[in-house]
Amino acid sequence: MRTRPLVGVIACRREVEGHPAHMVTDKYLSALRDYGLAPVILPVWEGEVESALLASLDGLLLTGSYSNVEPQRYGAERAPENTRDDIHRDAAVLRWIPAALDLGLPLLGICRGFQELNVAFGGTLHQALQQVPGRFDHREPEGDREMKYAPAHDIAIVPGGQLAALYPEPASRVNSLHQQGIAELGLGLIAEAAAPDGQIEAISVAGAPGFALAVQWHPEWKPREHPLHDALFRAFATASEAYRGARVSPQAVDA
Repeated sequence: MRTRPLVGVIACRREVEGHPAHMVTDKYLSALRDYGLAPVILPVWEGEVESALLASLDGLLLTGSYSNVEPQRYGAERAPENTRDDIHRDAAVLRWIPAALDLGLPLLGICRGFQELNVAFGGTLHQALQQVPGRFDHREPEGDREMKYAPAHDIAIVPGGQLAALYPEPASRVNSLHQQGIAELGLGLIAEAAAPDGQIEAISVAGAPGFALAVQWHPEWKPREHPLHDALFRAFATASEAYRGARVSPQAVDA
């Protein structure tokens, strides 16, 4: 029986029934499994990157979250709208991102993960886009889950980029469930798509040896029903499968 590529999924640390817990919502795990990947939750303990653990993975997913990257991580004062932190996740992910990229590990970032990638490369964030002149209100709408994840605005995809290579259309409609967004793009990152208000919605890592792409919206919600989201997960799964093949059969790289 063929083993599925193993994808690490970064956890959020929250209190559950009075105890610290490392947790991931099911939609991320289910999406990975649906595309032939085997997800494993990565706890966000303090300390050094566990190189042996990274070396056992075939991909890394940085999920969304209701928490935000702590503003001191990018040299900003806290805005009053920014009320939820996860300092344990911040500490872990800002170590794991460069370590994963050094290995060429396929990396997909979603929402908070998109913002984490920007901060890891020295970029900054708007903490409340609804307060930025000229920007839309990108926050999660009221209603049930179907309404929250319904398409909210268009994005224009940059021609010739990594995202354009995965999806043949020049534009798409995506959902919008975020308050924060990129202010200054990190050095070494490339903007791959933008909303009509100019807000960057997708980024890639320049010169990355493997798949390294992040999006501000949430493609993990019923991805089979959305052509762009389906293309993203198919590409990530293909990259993870190729990485696994090279990892378990290193002689194939030299052939």
